[in-house]
Amino acid sequence: MGNAHETMIPAGTRWLQDEDAQRVCRVVEDGGHRIYFVGGCVRDALLGLPDSDVDLSTDAAPQEVMALAKAAGVKAVPTGIDHGTVTLVSGGKPFEITTFRRDVETDGRRAVVAFSTDIAEDARRRDFTMNALYATPQGRVIDPLEGLADLEARRLRFIEDAGRRIREDYLRTLRYFRFMAWYGDPETGPDPEALDAIASNLDGLETLSAERVGQEIRKLLRAPDPAPALALMRQTGVLPVVLRGGDDRWIAMMVHFEQSLGLAPDWICRLAALGGEGVDQRLRLSKAEAKYLALLQEVGFAGPSLPELAYRHGAELARAAALLRGCLAEEMPEPSVLETIQKAAEARFPVKAKDLMPRFQGPELGAEIARLEGLWIASDFTLDRDALLDGR
Repeated sequence: MGNAHETMIPAGTRWLQDEDAQRVCRVVEDGGHRIYFVGGCVRDALLGLPDSDVDLSTDAAPQEVMALAKAAGVKAVPTGIDHGTVTLVSGGKPFEITTFRRDVETDGRRAVVAFSTDIAEDARRRDFTMNALYATPQGRVIDPLEGLADLEARRLRFIEDAGRRIREDYLRTLRYFRFMAWYGDPETGPDPEALDAIASNLDGLETLSAERVGQEIRKLLRAPDPAPALALMRQTGVLPVVLRGGDDRWIAMMVHFEQSLGLAPDWICRLAALGGEGVDQRLRLSKAEAKYLALLQEVGFAGPSLPELAYRHGAELARAAALLRGCLAEEMPEPSVLETIQKAAEARFPVKAKDLMPRFQGPELGAEIARLEGLWIASDFTLDRDALLDGR
């Protein structure tokens, strides 16, 4: 990636080519101000990863951005004007533009900020050096805090004092592990200063809302391999605070199974493997997520056969159960099991209620259907309608 003055965003990057994004940049630049793409979209473009959400940063005050947009005939919405954020809409697409800021006061969850015209001040209030990268509308990278070298090495480093960054917003502890899972290089390893600061500020995690914690854990567990990051969470004492009673011992094995079998990561299956007390409330899961997790916890490790699970609850849940049972047995499921699961999920019980009437009525009808369905499942779904009815 090299020196900031020599580093350019790859020419094919979507947001660099987006005429609507360039239009909102011109609105600000034509008013005599600077504007930059910032943060995740710059980081991911340099890493060759899929596009992140586009964020923009400027030295113009939010009221100036509003006035410039109005003069240019561009719709402007004061979405967070007190905090410096204005949304400009071009081509039906929203673009958030935030004025450079510096922190005046923080309490670990919210910050009191003052607007600034200094890009270095704005960079210093961010979390990690690899996120404090800016790019001009022409694609030239601006690196106020030497984050390019860290990004190139996949080295996750807090900006300046790690403990201070964490105390400004305790969610940064969880973001650290999430970023380690997605962007860190296992060979480079974690920053010892960061781990010390995290372990020294565990109490702050209790101040975070369940929604914010849940969002970070979801993103972490969706990483291709979250096992090393989860191990660090355990070693620093974070895991037992976030997931009381949680244990990461099966995660590396599950990731190995997934990759060997060609299965996409299932973050709720990984969450079931972690375990813990009151997980749905501690992470504020949706009703659907909580229901799926509860079902996995009930039948994932023992219970009905995998084909029956696939037939009754679908292939996704049965595959998750196969992984959980494999972890419990410390043995990878056979690839043929996945074929059996898919076949079972597509199976359709051939007997209808009308086939049994009028001989069976009411509760007796339901009991007979359940009996025949049990026989059909036990036959690996091979018995047809006639065989089932003749067997009565």
